[in-house]
Amino acid sequence: MDARPTSAGAGELGELLRTWRDRLSPLDVGLPAGDTRRAAGLRREELAMLAGLSVDYVVRLEQGRARRPSAQVAAALARTLQLSDAERDHLYVVAGLLPPSAPRCRRTSRPGCSG
Repeated sequence: MDARPTSAGAGELGELLRTWRDRLSPLDVGLPAGDTRRAAGLRREELAMLAGLSVDYVVRLEQGRARRPSAQVAAALARTLQLSDAERDHLYVVAGLLPPSAPRCRRTSRPGCSG
């Protein structure tokens, strides 16, 4: 029996990454179009190279075997995939991270912050 906590967003994260990767062409990210492709979109290898990640890690994220990317990895993916602010925030939430646009509360009182 596996005692590790499960994440409902693990499969969702992989599906989102594949969807966002599929909507970009190599030309969209400054790569040559190259030869005929079997499928539209960026290859995993291209996403990995542009985001500064290993191909293995991109595969593990897409397959749900890596479930909690760091904020730095999420930022690199969002930038490379050319996500809108709303999409980027959704990526962070699904990855279990605080989105960059979320209000940061400190000891001083700010609107929207309790304390």
